[in-house]
Amino acid sequence: MTTKETGLVESVKNGVMGTVKGTGDVAKATIDSVSGALSTALTDAGRVGHSATTAIGHVAGGAIQGASEIGAHMGEAAKGTMVGVLRGTKHVGTEAMDTIGHTAEAVIHHTAAAGGALELAATGLVEGAIHSAKGIGVSAEQAASAAADGALKAADRVGSAAVATVRHALTQTISGVKVVVKAPFKA
Repeated sequence: MTTKETGLVESVKNGVMGTVKGTGDVAKATIDSVSGALSTALTDAGRVGHSATTAIGHVAGGAIQGASEIGAHMGEAAKGTMVGVLRGTKHVGTEAMDTIGHTAEAVIHHTAAAGGALELAATGLVEGAIHSAKGIGVSAEQAASAAADGALKAADRVGSAAVATVRHALTQTISGVKVVVKAPFKA
């Protein structure tokens, strides 16, 4: 990771930690820190040729590290990360669906690395995607499915126990939406 990328991770991590400590609102702190940092990073990335995917991964990592270090609720941090990424990228339609999947993968990866609660993160990711669906021009069901698929892809790279945990968390109705998993992930 370059110095600039490390600075982005640290900036988001410190932003989440400071705001959560000040307000106690994990989701809002994460949304604000992630969307602001990602918007700036993408503007800068356009000048130097880095991808949105790379920036999303770093910003998600910083948000989850910050939330984990202060013992914040992983579900709220994941939800805030998802909403913040979608606001920061301003992606809509098909592009937003790809962004949802990638964000879910990054959050689950970093949650597992931090030893966080994967089931809470998976549920929070779906909640964030559903919350953002209308504003990005997709249905709540499509957004929920994209988040679930991304979460399961990342869990599959972590191991079978992670897949079982994430799959179990996603078998319930979340924010009034029945989650449909398209990929053939097995516990």
